[in-house]
Amino acid sequence: MPDDQAQQGPDYRDTLFLPQTDFPMRAGLPKKEPGLIEHWASIGLYDKLRAAGKGRPPYTLHDGPPYANGHLHMGTALNKVLKDIIVRSRQMMGHDANYVPGWDCHGLPIEWKVEANFAGKGRKKRDVPAAEFRAACREYASEWIDIQRSEFKRLGIEGDWDNPYLTMNFASQATVVGEFLKFVEKGLVYCGSKPVMWSPVEQTALAEAEIEYHDHTSTTIWVRFPFQEGHGPKGFEDAQVVIWTTTPWTIPGNRAVCYGPGLSYGAYRVDTVRTDMDFAPWTKPGEVLILADALAEQVKAAGFIAEWTRTADVPTALLKDTKLHHPLNGFAGGYDFDVPMLSGDHVTDEAGTGFVHTAPSHGQEDYFAWLDHGLALDAIPHTVGPDGAYTDEAPGFTGETVLVTEGKKKGKEGTANKAVIAQLMEQGALLARGRLEHSYPHSWRSKAPVIFRNTPQWFIRLGAIGEGGLRDHALKAISETAFYPEAGQNRIRSMVEGRPDWLVSRQRAWGNPITLYVHKETGEPLVDKAVNERIVAAIRERGVDAWFDTDDAIFLGDDHTPSDYDKVTDILDVWFDSGSTHAFVLEGRDDLQWPAQLYLEGSDQHRGWFQSSLLEGCGTRGRETYDAVLPQGFV
Repeated sequence: MPDDQAQQGPDYRDTLFLPQTDFPMRAGLPKKEPGLIEHWASIGLYDKLRAAGKGRPPYTLHDGPPYANGHLHMGTALNKVLKDIIVRSRQMMGHDANYVPGWDCHGLPIEWKVEANFAGKGRKKRDVPAAEFRAACREYASEWIDIQRSEFKRLGIEGDWDNPYLTMNFASQATVVGEFLKFVEKGLVYCGSKPVMWSPVEQTALAEAEIEYHDHTSTTIWVRFPFQEGHGPKGFEDAQVVIWTTTPWTIPGNRAVCYGPGLSYGAYRVDTVRTDMDFAPWTKPGEVLILADALAEQVKAAGFIAEWTRTADVPTALLKDTKLHHPLNGFAGGYDFDVPMLSGDHVTDEAGTGFVHTAPSHGQEDYFAWLDHGLALDAIPHTVGPDGAYTDEAPGFTGETVLVTEGKKKGKEGTANKAVIAQLMEQGALLARGRLEHSYPHSWRSKAPVIFRNTPQWFIRLGAIGEGGLRDHALKAISETAFYPEAGQNRIRSMVEGRPDWLVSRQRAWGNPITLYVHKETGEPLVDKAVNERIVAAIRERGVDAWFDTDDAIFLGDDHTPSDYDKVTDILDVWFDSGSTHAFVLEGRDDLQWPAQLYLEGSDQHRGWFQSSLLEGCGTRGRETYDAVLPQGFV
């Protein structure tokens, strides 16, 4: 501003009468706050608060465990400050409001860091003994707990910092395993070979709470399925069914094609194709395609068809019991099996062709459609291995990868799509291809896309609504819980209503083990309280290593023959760990109470800790582990 303008008008500073003080700017907080915190520690403030609250009505806010990995950020600061405000205010309102902080210590992020540390020393994870690897994970978590504890203290958070709870303490590990075995003893745990969300980058199954959705560009293809000789619908034997998929790599896993029983289908004869392009379309004049009428024009455009004629209706009754050739029939000596057409209520005419390529290895709806028609579970192939590469059950493609799992291109598209599309072209089965940007599931840890992959996993059965199972108990508990704001109740209710059974197994090293013996002939897990008690006692004494290094005969005792059983080596979902904290924190300490009056975490925990605690409490104690839930927002 020019000087002549700056001098215009009165200077109001001279009209204000303010006291003159020696206070420094911001009250000297950068120097004063550490002194206050040191003073509180020197006078034993926490102990004084406990002494002052003795005999008062208790108030318990159970601390959701932050992850022992990395420095604090604004989100963790907000979370802990909010908790501190609530606890201090309750103490001043006449309660004994104890605050016990804790940490979540197991899981994949720590494994990754430890793997990277070993790799920096020239050692691959597979070359490191499992016990040494777990010890390194424990040491890594301990280092970060100390760092985070000092950072939390620096925020002025008052609590029992000398005696926090840790999910990796031996007693905690034993309690978590004991909680899991309660579900086993109730018959709620089963092994199911079904498609689950699988991370090829992390090489483990993932649960819903570990998934986030990002925009992703997929290669799309339209593929012809010809009818088998003598097994086509009368009058349409030479026609071809067309499917559309955003996952070309699942074509080797195709075992059926589903149609919608209530949809309108027609037969379309290609008369001419477009000639105004510098390439020839894959569609050919004279061929007859069967499509849902509502989607026919989309297929026409994708296939560069200039003119066609709808020659007839195709009633769905004609499609029943028909059989198709696999589009890769004859390639590499494989794919010469029947591809039945199946009725499916999940088939719509909102996108695609009105027919759904069904690969029961790679989709939940595909899997259930296959089984609902009485088809054999053991006929579902395992076409993709843990690393996202084709197995020998995908003849001609063995070793091709769905995703890149290492290096700078980790998480990017691998070679599988290209290889499959090339062979479909060779077979004359490809009608068209394109690109589609859509929302696609990714791992929240690696940020890489996930796939659906058929693999044996362990689940906790929730039951259908109305069956009186765990899901019903959880929904009843939700209605009896206070939510602030009330909208949170509807949010978690909808999630519990629609979620699949709880996938609790992980194929990793650092975590609580799934302490089960499975009978080799029946495939059933051993349910024996005496065996379970020996397992829990050993883990309480020596930690999770006890499960892996104890002779099976010691656990099984005289009543069972070790050679009759396989030992499970998977670990538990870390959400089961955190969902069980109430058992060794609220119930395990005399200065807290069960259930907690309040759980306070970020609103994302409707899918996470709020829900895992709800299911764990309802499954083992018949009610939720909290009276109220307060979800916070995000910074």
